[in-house]
Amino acid sequence: MIDLESKEKQLQEVTEQIVKVKQEINSFIVGQSDVIDQVLWTILSGGHALLEGLPGLGKTMLVRTISDVMDLRFSRIQFTPDLMPSDITGTMLIEPSESGKQVFTFHEGPIFSNIVLADEINRATPKTQSALLEAMGEKTVSVMGSTKKLPEPFFVLATQNPLDLEGTYPLPEAQMDRFLLKINVNYPTKDELKQIVLHTTGLDTPKVAKIMDGNSIQAIQRLATEILVSDEMLDFAVNLIMATHPDQEQSTDSVKKYVRYGSGPRGLQALIRIAKVRALSLGRFHVSKGDIKQAAKPVLRHRLFLNFEGEATGITSDEVIDEVLSKIGERS
Repeated sequence: MIDLESKEKQLQEVTEQIVKVKQEINSFIVGQSDVIDQVLWTILSGGHALLEGLPGLGKTMLVRTISDVMDLRFSRIQFTPDLMPSDITGTMLIEPSESGKQVFTFHEGPIFSNIVLADEINRATPKTQSALLEAMGEKTVSVMGSTKKLPEPFFVLATQNPLDLEGTYPLPEAQMDRFLLKINVNYPTKDELKQIVLHTTGLDTPKVAKIMDGNSIQAIQRLATEILVSDEMLDFAVNLIMATHPDQEQSTDSVKKYVRYGSGPRGLQALIRIAKVRALSLGRFHVSKGDIKQAAKPVLRHRLFLNFEGEATGITSDEVIDEVLSKIGERS
């Protein structure tokens, strides 16, 4: 029998802890409130995120700050065209044993951390990009026929520059789908720019406190799976996913005209996982339409593939999703 009083107390404690984490991050990172929320949703649901924004907007600093606040082991991989898969996963080296024999010893690569920042992931070749696929999907890496388990919890937060296309290799659709969210990092406002300068050019550098650790993150992930999703909310999410396909009756005019492929089952799974974590962070044990709507853009923007006409017109995935949300909202 479920102890409701105990669950309510646990929910309240988790909600307060998440609020403290956000406050601590905001004490160091200026602005980017939506970005911080979405990165936390990703981590607390056990997924991976792709952060897209211009250089110098603090993407790397944000990830490093989150790892400090959550007391997680952090590593950064700078992706370049000459980066090899073994530079990420690690490699076997021949070393002398105590008995004097030559034996193979595995040396771990930077992937063996709790939070891995894959910086400018689209600068590496597809062969190297694919080295992350197994790690992101199975949380293991294979080296010379041997499978190595990655530490728990494990998250990949990747960044890419949306404008600089020279010397880049666009991520294949299969790998894009591995990212739970695609998060747009926008340019700061005038007031935020002033605060950034004051934070970074003065004598006093703010330091963050450790609020969570790996065990508490995993406990929150387990609690998030218990958040209730009613049939009505599930139907709303399913209709939203179906409306992103151009061959469906409920799809909008923009989808039929500009979308080549819509979201698959992974999109629906991600939508529900993020909606559950958002509900949990707001102190609710049930998912609302607001949770699903807030999750829709970061979940679906990299899962909608525009056709040639859509790309030529300049319409964005976010604009298509806004129209879909409006139409689905009217019907429900």
